[in-house]
Formats: sequence, structure tokens, C-alpha cells
Amino acid sequence: MKFTMSTGTLTMFILYLVLMLAIGIWAYRKSNTMEEYFLGGRKMNTWVTAMSAQASDMSGWLLLALPGAVYIGGFHAMWIAIGLAVGTYLNWQIVAKRLRKSTEKLQSITIPDYLEKRFEDRSKILRVVSSLTILFFFLIYVSSGMVSGGKLFDTAFGIPYDIALLIGALVIVTYTFLGGFIAVSYTDLFQGLLMFGALLFVPIYTILSGGGFGELWTQVATVNPDLLDITKHVGAEEIWVTGTLSISLIAIISNVAWGLGYFGQPHILVRFMGIRRASDIPKARLIGVSWVTLTLLGASFVGLVGITLYDQPIGDPETIFLQMVSTLFNPWVAGLLLAAVLSAIMSTIDSQLLVSSSALAEDIYKGILRKNASQKELIWVSRGVVMLVAIIAVILAKSGGSILALVSYAWAGFGAAFGPVLLLSLYWKRITRNGAVVGMLVGGLTVIFWSKLPFIQGTKWAELYELVPGFFFALLGIIVVSLLDHKAAHTAQTQYQQMEL
Repeated sequence: MKFTMSTGTLTMFILYLVLMLAIGIWAYRKSNTMEEYFLGGRKMNTWVTAMSAQASDMSGWLLLALPGAVYIGGFHAMWIAIGLAVGTYLNWQIVAKRLRKSTEKLQSITIPDYLEKRFEDRSKILRVVSSLTILFFFLIYVSSGMVSGGKLFDTAFGIPYDIALLIGALVIVTYTFLGGFIAVSYTDLFQGLLMFGALLFVPIYTILSGGGFGELWTQVATVNPDLLDITKHVGAEEIWVTGTLSISLIAIISNVAWGLGYFGQPHILVRFMGIRRASDIPKARLIGVSWVTLTLLGASFVGLVGITLYDQPIGDPETIFLQMVSTLFNPWVAGLLLAAVLSAIMSTIDSQLLVSSSALAEDIYKGILRKNASQKELIWVSRGVVMLVAIIAVILAKSGGSILALVSYAWAGFGAAFGPVLLLSLYWKRITRNGAVVGMLVGGLTVIFWSKLPFIQGTKWAELYELVPGFFFALLGIIVVSLLDHKAAHTAQTQYQQMEL
């Protein structure tokens, strides 16, 4: 279903894009060193940090994939939202303050840089493995954002998918290229507020217009009462149709386990590193967790309302928010609400491009190839990498695909490869360099090969989200290797004590 591009909708979109570019130009003059380009000089306030962390976290997944999943299967899709809400809180509670303090003491501006200094790794193996892991999974993650942008422009404006990819990529690359972390963080603040408003306004407006929550439950139950049962597996074989079995324990674990992924997402973790003071973390946590909880609820109710609006299921469930906005609101309001979708997409892609850039420019180019490179040289190399990664991601995104599937794969990769390593590096003095390397490799490779293993294929365990075995096998590998690695134990404990001073 395509919609005619109206003057009002187009005007709102153009104003939004101009504002994002203006922020990039403003931030360009404030990004003169690598610490400023990648961490904003560690000067971000609580609101910017919180909104940037969560806006860059959720991506187009929040306004497209989650409403689409609830639209297909009802309440059972909300297990993912529950896991994400819990994971968000634990990440702020367990990781944020310790990571902020530790990276400042070790003078680290990237995750690979932190890991190398944390374990005094002169071999550079940790830096190389972690940087390549970041690049691999971010190419997939960024491509999922490009797919989201393509669906937005294609559905809302009828712009061909390939052209839509280029438009979205051009704007995002421009302000990230110019302003780095400062531009990304301040655009994320605005984008996060816009997403928040859209995901509260649309469901509340449509529910009240349709007769209230009681009428919503009645209409959804008319389609299929199991859509309101979080234990029923609806939509697995056919949209709105209950599956032959109730949702399994493996499925529930897989969905809730999305929360485990938070501990290893580089584009979220660097927000903790860039906050002005560690003492600002509690206030930022309150803002961030509140934002996540309310937007997840809003996105879920968008999917439920969508079930009641159309007699027949729409062709692409992941466009349900776009369909609702384009058909229910006047062009000016629709333009603003559709800009919120673009905000969700841009706020994640820009952060991922920046972290990918740091992996190559700071961790590979400076860390290994040109240790004496000037700050100006490094910043321009970083900007070049932003463009390179974006081009590759656009090429990957040309084949399209499910946003949820792409995001879940990249999310699992980061969660399993970095989550256990990061948690133990902050809390366990006995973890060693070799343990960290093994954990990172085991976690990442498990995610890549889990469903392809001969003894897993065709069994119920093939349905288990790759993040779960990846995370726990990595955790096990780190502990076993570290305990056996007696030679490195003293160095590991000395560095841990230094961080604790």
C-alpha cells in the first residue's frame, strides 16, 4: 500500500532533515580531537547521555519490527519487550558507573582500547579481535537500519526502495561525518524525544478515538482471543491464527534473553563512557529506563490497535505504524510522526557508524599501523571509515529482508562476544587476557554457527535464540581459561586493583 506524497508531509520531513544537518555542522567545530570526536570530550550531561543511549539502542526496530511482531501475534511478542526493559535497567545499574570510571582511569576512548589496557595486552590480539568483531556485526546492524529507512520511504512516499536507501544514508553519513559523537548525541536527544512523543501519542489517540481500552480488548478478541494471551503462540504459521502449541519455554527464554544483549552493545556502552561525571549516572538511569519502558509499551499497543483497523492482514506487518500514521492523520501531523520513524532509524545508524569508525581509525589505524598519527589525520581517517562502512551497509541492505531478523542476529553477536568479557572485566579480578580472547571468540562463533550445527539442526534447541548459548558458552570459556592461565593471573589482578583505586 503506497501513499501520495503531500506538501505537508514532505515539508515536515525536509525541516527535520535540515535540523539534523544543522546540528552536524554546529558539532563539526567542536570535534577537534579523537576524544571529542568519539566521546564528546566526556562532557555529555544526563539528558543527552540517557536519551542518546536509548535512542541509539532501539533503532527502527522499535517503531517497525516490534509493532509488526505484536500485530502478527498479539501479546506473546511482548516477551521481548519485557526482556529489553529489564536488560536496560541492569545495564545502567551494573555496567554504567564502573565502565565510566574504569575507562577514564585507563584513558580509553573505545571498547577495544579499554580491553587492551585492562589486560595490558602488548600482543594487540584483543584489540584486533574486538575491532574485527565490531566491524562484522555492525555491518549487519547498520544494514538493518538501512532496510528500515527503505521501507519508510517506500511505504510513506512511494519512493523506490533503492533510491530510499541512498537518501537515508546520505543524510546520516553527512552529520556523523562532520560532527562525530557530539552531533550523534545531540541529534539522538532530539530524535529520542520525537520517538517518545510519537509512540505515546499514536496509540493513546487511536485507542481513545476507538472507544477506550475496553473496546480495544473486545475488538482484538473478536479477531482471536488468544492474541491477548501472552502464553499463546499466535501467528507462528499464519497471521492472527493460533499455533498448534502454546508458546514453549524455549521461546519465552529466547525472547526474554534479549535483555542479556545489553551488556555487550558497543554503541550503548560508549554513551556511559562519555557522560560528564559518574555521579550523574543515577539520574540518567531514571530517564533512560523510564523512556524505554514507556516507548516499549507504546510500540506494543500500536501493534494491537493495528489488528483492529484492517479487515485483512497488511502485506508487510513491519509497516503497520507507517500505515496507521499515513491513513489516520492529516499530512502535517503524519509528516512529524513519520519523521519519528526516521529518527529511530538514524539515531542507531549514526552511533553504529561512529563506533565502527573508531574500531578502524583508533584501534587498528592508530593502535597498530600508525601510532604517531596526528589528531587531525585520525579524525579524517575516521570520517573516511564512516563513509566506507555506510557504503558497504547500503550494498548489503539492497537485498532487503526482515528488520527483526537482522537486528536479532547482530544483537546476539555483540551480546555474546562482548557481554561476558565486559562484565567480568569490571567485576572479577581473576579474568585474564587469554580468557577474554577465548570468551570473545566463543561467543561470536557460537552465534554464527549455532543453528548450523549438525546435532542442533532439526531439534527443539534450534529454536533457542543464539544469544543464550553464545553468552553462557563465552562465560564458561572465560572462567575456565582464566583459572588455568596462572602466568597471567598476577597481571590481571594488578590491573583490576589499579582500576579500583
